[in-house]
Amino acid sequence: MASRISRTLVAMVATAGATLGVTLANPSPASAAMTICYNTSQAPSYASIANQAATIWNNATSNLTLTANCGTNLRIYQITGGGSYAVRTSLGNGRVYIDTQQAAQYSPLRIMTHEIGHILGLPDNYNGDCALLMSGGSAGTGCTNPYPSTAEANRVTSLFAGTLSATERGTDSSGATVFRDSWPAALAPVG
Repeated sequence: MASRISRTLVAMVATAGATLGVTLANPSPASAAMTICYNTSQAPSYASIANQAATIWNNATSNLTLTANCGTNLRIYQITGGGSYAVRTSLGNGRVYIDTQQAAQYSPLRIMTHEIGHILGLPDNYNGDCALLMSGGSAGTGCTNPYPSTAEANRVTSLFAGTLSATERGTDSSGATVFRDSWPAALAPVG
């Protein structure tokens, strides 16, 4: 209960700071919740889905709070064609692109939660297992599970606690990481 109150307080402070034009950085203590501000102004028809995905990640992790429209750590874009993908510029920062054509075939909430998972440090896992969020589209169009597994959620919690080495984090000095091909190409219309 105290953790949830603390996370709510951090979100409120972030919102107040955003109103004053201040962007909050990662809190110093590893146990404190980090606030990731996401912006859906470029994906208005997916704003409610982004909010649902944020709630899923907020409930799955203990030191992370995704908050809508308090800044631009994470920008969400709506595109048509080319596939859904994520570009992580650093842990907790980047861009998510949701392809309307793929969202018509696959669960839009699963796509959104999966792509946000990349921004939170998770790689793809193309094993076809619907129970694993990061299996993406390899689980097929019938898979609608938008929830990270316990292992996936624990990894994100560890990444934001700073308890993993650079090798364990899967990072190097190459800069931005682009995650493409999580979702098979849109099916051609029958005709």
